[in-house]
Formats: sequence, structure tokens, C-alpha cells
Amino acid sequence: MEPVLIVLVVLVVVAFIALIKTIQVIPQASAAIVERFGRYTRTLNAGLNIVVPFIDRVRNRIDLREQVVPFPPQPVITQDNLVVNIDTVIYYQVTDPRAATYEVASYIQAIEQLTVTTLRNIIGSMDLESTLTSREVINAGLRGVLDEATGKWGIRVNRVELKAIEPPTSIQDSMEKQMRAERDKRAAILTAEGNRQSQILRAEGEKQAEVLKAEGEAQAAVLRADGEAAAIRTVFEAIHDGDADQKLLAYQYLQTLPELAKGDANKLWIIPSEVGDALKGLGGAFTGLTGNGGGANGGAVAAPSAAPAAPPASTQVPIDPAAGPRPLDTDTKGSARPRIDPLREYRKIDPE
Repeated sequence: MEPVLIVLVVLVVVAFIALIKTIQVIPQASAAIVERFGRYTRTLNAGLNIVVPFIDRVRNRIDLREQVVPFPPQPVITQDNLVVNIDTVIYYQVTDPRAATYEVASYIQAIEQLTVTTLRNIIGSMDLESTLTSREVINAGLRGVLDEATGKWGIRVNRVELKAIEPPTSIQDSMEKQMRAERDKRAAILTAEGNRQSQILRAEGEKQAEVLKAEGEAQAAVLRADGEAAAIRTVFEAIHDGDADQKLLAYQYLQTLPELAKGDANKLWIIPSEVGDALKGLGGAFTGLTGNGGGANGGAVAAPSAAPAAPPASTQVPIDPAAGPRPLDTDTKGSARPRIDPLREYRKIDPE
């Protein structure tokens, strides 16, 4: 019984191993290569697959998702004989598992070496300035060459990116100095432009302020002149309407004389020539009041005993008040009056 039991146990173990090797479960986005006696048979897709145990062999599983492979920095010489270190990143995807398995021994290593050689060819035809400013051109050139070369390997290169471009330290210092000088230049230009604009705006503002001030002063002068003209016109009309006589005009004229003497700086002032005429008119008025008025105690005024004599031929008759005061030898009624010294009368009015 023991040999039979051992045989049964061995058969169960072999059947279990055969069952495990027969059933193959492939994950999603993966593929497997099956070989029968060392020869490619078929490609297993995602899901449950059945193979012949001990005859078919699953060689390797391949991930069909897009892969990202960063490559270490590679020294590259530019056209102007400068060595720069460039880091690259490759985004690729396996489209044909059979070709990726049998067409190339290691597609990762092949892609890396192809990237390095292509990058050196592209950078070798460009100077440092173009290398630093033409990343898109370099990426497009790398992607085109890699996609064409890796197509027969069952691999599609989706993107190629330059992660970093590092020039030598001395070149970096020179570039920093150049950049700093360029920025200082732009800052100085912007500052000068700002000062220029501010001065222009300030000058325009002052100009507009002066123009507005001049216009305001002109309008104020016009309004002031109109007001003075209206005031003079009103006074002139009032004098004409009131029919002021020569005595009133002479008195008003004399009232303005003290205004000429006001002020501490007036050490010497000249009496106008018209003062004599005004004093003559005012003296005539005082003489008329003295000759025709009563006594100091308010007595009745005596009537004239005889009709006034006719004015002599040399006497001047009163004229229009608007024409100004003129000297008279007689009053308006023709009464004779003594002539009054103008300077003496003025000193009586203003002893100063």
C-alpha cells in the first residue's frame, strides 16, 4: 500500500503543478511572450490564458503603459567649443511586445545610447546661446530621430524633454554679469523715461495752470472794469439827475484833497492846479451865505433894499456841472462877492 500511496501523492503534485503552469493570468496593460521549445508561439493578452504545461514557456511579461526614463547628464560640445551637461527625459511606450523582445536585446539601453548620439549631433551644430534658447527645436529633433529608429523595435517615443542644460561655471558667471548689466541698463532707461514723462506732465500742468490763471485774471479785470464803468455811469447819471450846482461840486472836490496827504511816505505832494478854481467856487458859496444870512443870534434876514446890479462884463456865468468848476466873480444870483484867496481857504479847512 505504501508504494501506491506514494505514486498517488506524486501524481497529485504533478497535476497541481501542471494546472498552475496551464493557467496564466495576465494583468491589464500587460503582455506575455510564449515560446514552445524555444520558438515564439504567441503573445498572451490581458486576462485568463491556457498554455500547454512543460511544453510552452512564458518568457517575460512586458508593460504596455507609457514609461518615463530619465537619463544621467551627458557632456555635449557646442559649436563654439563649450562643454555643457544636458539631462534628458524620455517618454516611450511599447506597441509590439514581440518586436521589443526579439528585435533588440535591451531597448532601454538602446534608447539611451541613441538619445546621447542624437543629442550630440544636434547640439554640435548650435552655439551656446542657441542651445539655451532652442529647447523646443532640440526636443523636436530628438523625438523625430528616436521615433524613426525605435519604430522597428516595437516602441513609440512620445516625448523627449531636456530637463537641464548646465554650461560651465565660468560661462555661468559671465552670463550672470551680462544679465545683470542688461537689467541695470533697462532699469536706467525706464527711470530716465519715467523722469522725462513726469517732467513733461509737470510742465504741461504748470502751463495749463498759468493759462487758466491768466484767463481768470483777464476775466476778473474785465468784470472789474465793467463794474467801475457801471459805477461811474451811475454816479454821472445821479449828478445829472440831481442837477448839482457849482458849489456842491467844488465842495466834493475839496473833500478828496486830504486823501492825497494820507500815508507816512508822503513828505511832499503837489496841489493840482484845479484847486484854485474849486476854492474860488467854494469861497463864492461862503460869501453868499455871509452876505445874505442873518446874524449869529438867528435874526431874520433883511430883504435887499434894491434890486441886484447886473454883473459886470468880466464876470463869468456858471456852466454845466459836468464840465467842472470854474472861477466866478459873482454868485449865481448876480450878487457881488469879494474874491477869496484859495490857499488861505484850503489851510482853514486842512491845517495839516
